[in-house]
Amino acid sequence: MLTYTLSAAPGTPLYIALYRSIRADILAGKLVPDERLPSKRSLAQHMKVSVITVENAYAQLLAEGYIYAVERRGYFASAVERAPEAPARGEAPAAAPPETPCFVDFRSNHPDCARFPFSVWSRLLRDELSRRETKLLAATPANGAVELREAIAAYLFEFRGMRVSAEQIVIGAGSEYLYNLIVQLLGRTHVFAVENPGHVKIPRIYEKNGLAVRYVDIDERGMPVPGLRASGADVAHISPSHHFPTGVVMPIGRRQELLAWAGEEEGRYIIEDDYDSEFRFTGRPLPTLQSIDAGGRVIYTNTFSKSLAPSIRISYMVLPAALMERFRRELSFYACTVTSFEQYTLARFLSEGHFERHINRMKKYYRSERDAVIEAIGRSPLAGRAEILEQDAGLHFLLRVRTEKSDAVLSREAAAAGIRLSFLSEYQNAPRNAETHEIVVNYSGADMARLDAAFERLAEIL
Repeated sequence: MLTYTLSAAPGTPLYIALYRSIRADILAGKLVPDERLPSKRSLAQHMKVSVITVENAYAQLLAEGYIYAVERRGYFASAVERAPEAPARGEAPAAAPPETPCFVDFRSNHPDCARFPFSVWSRLLRDELSRRETKLLAATPANGAVELREAIAAYLFEFRGMRVSAEQIVIGAGSEYLYNLIVQLLGRTHVFAVENPGHVKIPRIYEKNGLAVRYVDIDERGMPVPGLRASGADVAHISPSHHFPTGVVMPIGRRQELLAWAGEEEGRYIIEDDYDSEFRFTGRPLPTLQSIDAGGRVIYTNTFSKSLAPSIRISYMVLPAALMERFRRELSFYACTVTSFEQYTLARFLSEGHFERHINRMKKYYRSERDAVIEAIGRSPLAGRAEILEQDAGLHFLLRVRTEKSDAVLSREAAAAGIRLSFLSEYQNAPRNAETHEIVVNYSGADMARLDAAFERLAEIL
């Protein structure tokens, strides 16, 4: 007869404790397949519990497939995979080798969340909850709340020179979600070209969607049209305002060449990834490729995850009129993936000028952070052995160093010294050329008080 000491936790029904005990015996092999279980009444009498307790435990086991019932014969243990054996008593599981504590992190690329205007955001959120009440629980349109789309359209006109209507904008929870929508919108017969080096996640998303992906080596002006033509692609994914990770900014001549390429054949498109265009330290943000597109061939994408906080998963894309019509016709059955609470709060945050003020504050802050890092390099032993590249925008720059060691060895030895680094070679999606030892210095997550010591350690490693 099955015998258990039932000690259910407070708030946990007794039948759950019995169900867990029998399930554990089945998984451990103590109850072998096809072994008959006691009847509900006999087990209840033996365990001194109610019949309903046993009945509920058996019902749960039956629903999950741990036991099966045979009419007029009773319940039997099912054949299931046995649970892996636990370590012997006193035997500790093998532990992973301890990691060296991080001294300075130059690898993470994210905004400083401590400077997020939380008090303003929470006040706007409370206002929206009070003002809209149950209306907040209603679904928003497939392409997002009209208030947010109108606020984004006004912002794009004021600060990016883009004349777009709210009807052209689609809101989504993160850029990755929007890339998946673009694939469904354009179809899987297209060949997509991506920048090399470039963000490693982007081609993986397209490849997981079954697309043919081509890697086009960029030069000092971005993606070259001859390389794009040679790839055979008909869709190009680029970041012209600030390429990651090189920091290259595409000049107007190259932009016009790419637009001319897109206009040569029907079905060609350019996906403009404008992921951190707000953080330009000299002059105003550069005009977008979309703002000079007269042929309706540019799909513009941007995100608030970089400018506000990683957890605010609100991204958007601006579709040409023809593609927006296709979106309404073929994809409007999708529900918007961003909660109405966040959409209405962000709409107020934009329309009342809080976003602009936040960006202006953060530009000053990040400029001072960048300057502090560059000054620390200048007074370190690296001064004569390193060259700083593309420092005028974004939250990173390149540091080219002279060394005989490979990037992999440098990364490993730096990690052992508590310095987290990433190298340009890590973002090369396809074979390109010999390593040039360019460190991608992401300074937004670095401890400014430790810069001098960090570059001392890095100089020793080099």
